[in-house]
Amino acid sequence: MTQPAARPGSGAAAEPDPDIPRPLAALRASAAVAGMAAAGLVLLGLAAVVLLLWVASPFPDSGLGGALHIAADLWLLAHGAALVRDTTLSGVPAPVGVTPLLLSVLPAWLLYRGTASAVANGTRACAGWVLGGYLAVAVPVTAYAAAGSLHADVLSALLHVPLLAAAATAAGAWAGRGRPPLSAYRAWGGDVALALRAGGIGAGVLVGGGAVVGAVALGWHAGAAGRTFGQLSAPFAGQVAVFLLCVLLVPNLAVWSAAYALGPGFSVGAGSTVAPTGASGYPLLPRFPLLAALPGQGGPHPAGWATLAVPVLAAGALGWVCVRARLRTGRTALVVAGAAGTCGLALGVLAAASGGPLGVGSLARVGPAWWLTAAAAAAWPLALVLPPAVAVAWFRTRTPRTPRTPAVPNPPTHPPQPPARPQPLQAPRGFRPPVSAEPSRPSVPPVSAEPFEPSVPPVSAEPFEPSVPPVSAERSQPFRPSVPPVSAEPFEPPVPPVSAEWSQPFKPPVSAEPSRPFRPSAPPVSPQPPQPPRPPQAPAPAGPQQPPQPSAPSEPSAPPVAAKPSAPPEPQQPQQPPQAPAPDFPPRPAGPPAGP
Repeated sequence: MTQPAARPGSGAAAEPDPDIPRPLAALRASAAVAGMAAAGLVLLGLAAVVLLLWVASPFPDSGLGGALHIAADLWLLAHGAALVRDTTLSGVPAPVGVTPLLLSVLPAWLLYRGTASAVANGTRACAGWVLGGYLAVAVPVTAYAAAGSLHADVLSALLHVPLLAAAATAAGAWAGRGRPPLSAYRAWGGDVALALRAGGIGAGVLVGGGAVVGAVALGWHAGAAGRTFGQLSAPFAGQVAVFLLCVLLVPNLAVWSAAYALGPGFSVGAGSTVAPTGASGYPLLPRFPLLAALPGQGGPHPAGWATLAVPVLAAGALGWVCVRARLRTGRTALVVAGAAGTCGLALGVLAAASGGPLGVGSLARVGPAWWLTAAAAAAWPLALVLPPAVAVAWFRTRTPRTPRTPAVPNPPTHPPQPPARPQPLQAPRGFRPPVSAEPSRPSVPPVSAEPFEPSVPPVSAEPFEPSVPPVSAERSQPFRPSVPPVSAEPFEPPVPPVSAEWSQPFKPPVSAEPSRPFRPSAPPVSPQPPQPPRPPQAPAPAGPQQPPQPSAPSEPSAPPVAAKPSAPPEPQQPQQPPQAPAPDFPPRPAGPPAGP
C-alpha cells in the first residue's frame, strides 16, 4: 500500500514506498559508493594506525606527509603490490614484496560484503559498479604512493590491485544471488562443487596444521624471539609496531609451516633450504621474532618428521568428503583428482602470496616455492586417498555376484520312447474275489440305467420274527426294528455276488423298496428263519416300481444262537443298554480295481 503524499507546507517529507522499484541510476550510484567505501575504510584505518604510531614515536623519521605516504604504501602492499626502498647502504634500490596476508583479508572482506549487498538489492550489473568504485579509489592512491623514498611499484600495483578486487567482487556477486549451486548451470556442476569443497577443506587442514607447527616452533624458541624486540626498537612505540607487524604475518607463518610439513619446505635466502630432511645455507638474516623460530642448521630431526602427519590428516579429510558423497567408481576418481588439484592450486596461490623479495642478493627470494608446494599438496591426496576411495566406491556400487548354475546336459539325439501302456487283466466269468475281513470303501461307480436285483442271502431254517411296527405312509424317517440280544461272536455281513463282467465296477444293489441304507446288526439270530412282514413302501427312483410283498408271520424270538442273520436288525432295544449306532453305509466288498 502506497503512502499518501505530504501536504505542502506541512514540513514532513514523504516516505519512500518499498514496493516501487528504485531507478537504475540510483542502484548504480549506490553500488559505486559501496565500492569506494570498502576501499576508503581500509585506507582510513591504516592511516589512523600509522598516525597514532607516528605521534607516539619520540624520534619520527618524517613528518605528517611521510606518515600518510606509508599508509598508502601499506594499502597497496595489502593487495600484493611490491614496494621499493631507495635509501639503502649500498645505494641499490631494494624491493619489499612480502605481503602480510592478514592485512589482505580486510579489504577483500569489505569488498565481498559490499558487492553481495549491492547485487541482492539490485541486479548483477551492480557488481561491476562496485568494482569500478573500488578501482576509482585505487588509482589516486597508486599515483600518490608512486613517489618518495619508500614508494610503490606502479606495474606491480596495476597488476595485483585489480586482480584481488575482481576476485572479491565475483565472490560477492555469487553470494548476492543466493549462492546458486553449480549444478543449476551444468549437469556436472554437482561433482565440480564437491571437488571444490573437498579441496578447500584439505587446504584448510593444511594451513591449520601449519599454524600449529609454527606456534610450536615459536614456543620452542620463545627466548630468542623475545630478545629481538629490544634489538629492533628501544622505544615502546617501535616495539608495538614490530608486534603489529608480527601479528599481520601470522598467516604467512602458517603457510610456510604447511609447506615445510608437505616436504618441499621454504627458503630464507638464495641457496637456503628449510625442510623436514634438514636445514642448510642460512644467510645473514635480520633480527626478527618470526625468523628466530627457524630450526638450526643440520640434518633431519625427529620433530621435523612428525610434521608429516599434517598432510596425512589433510588427505584424510579430503577423502572423507569425497567418499561420503557415495558416487560411482569413475565419478569418485574424478572428484578425488579434482579435489587434489584444488588443494594444490590453493596452496600454490597462498605460497606465492606469502613469499617475495626482502632485498637484493641473498634476500631476493624468501618463502616457499609456489610450484613445489602446489605439486606436493596435490600429490599427497592422490597417493593416499585415490586408491582407497576408488576401492570403497567400487565395493559400494558393485552388483552382487549370482551363483553359477550347473550345466544342463545336452538332450538325446533320438526322441524318447513313450512307456508301454499296461493291459488290464480280464477276470474269468464266475470268479468271485476273496473278501477281506476289514471293510473297505471303494469309489462309487456310476449307476447303470438297468435295475439291479441282488441275490437274497440264505435264510435260516428256524423262522425269526422280530417285532416290526407298522410303517405309516406319511412318516419321513425309515423304519428301525428292535435289536435282539447281541452275541459275543462278531458279525460277518453277507457278501453280494460279483457281476460276471469283471471289467465293470461294483454296483450297489438297487431295490424297489425305499432307498434305505442296509444296516447290519452285530447280534446273532435265531436258527429259525425269520419271516418279517414287508410293509408297502414307495418304489426307488432308479428301478421300476414293484408292488410290496407281504411277509409271513414269525414266531417269537428264540434264544440267541450263533448263526448268520437273514435280515438287518436294528442296533437299539428298549430292554437292553444303549449300544453304539450302526454305520450308515452298506457293506461293500473289497476287490481289485476295475479295469479301464
